[in-house]
Amino acid sequence: MDELLYAREPSIGIDEFIEVLRQSSLGERRPLADTDRMERMIANANLIVTARKGHTLIGVSRALTDFAYCCYLADLAVDRRHQGHGIGKRLIAETRRHAGPESMCLLLSAPDSIGFYKSIGMPQPDNAFLYKRER
Repeated sequence: MDELLYAREPSIGIDEFIEVLRQSSLGERRPLADTDRMERMIANANLIVTARKGHTLIGVSRALTDFAYCCYLADLAVDRRHQGHGIGKRLIAETRRHAGPESMCLLLSAPDSIGFYKSIGMPQPDNAFLYKRER
């Protein structure tokens, strides 16, 4: 049986990134067919934490951070076949650990994931504002 390994990786393959998003509920909200845009999303993230079973990517946290004050967790995805085992919670913990104790961690939840974040005790601010993307 393959062990579940968590790691900070400098980058991940575009195909495995798209596949884990597709196999999670997040794929519906990402431009999976726009490979160039997806490649830029990976190339410009400076904190990628993965969960792998063997060599297979089953979970990913993709974040942008200054490692000193703030961390925006842009994508948190776990393959549906592996959800419910604490992988998402661990990916958040590892992302926070790598961002450092001086950094706050912010994410925008997909509507169907709000219950998950509440269930793991993630604080929900009432002081956030948002300009939505134009496309």
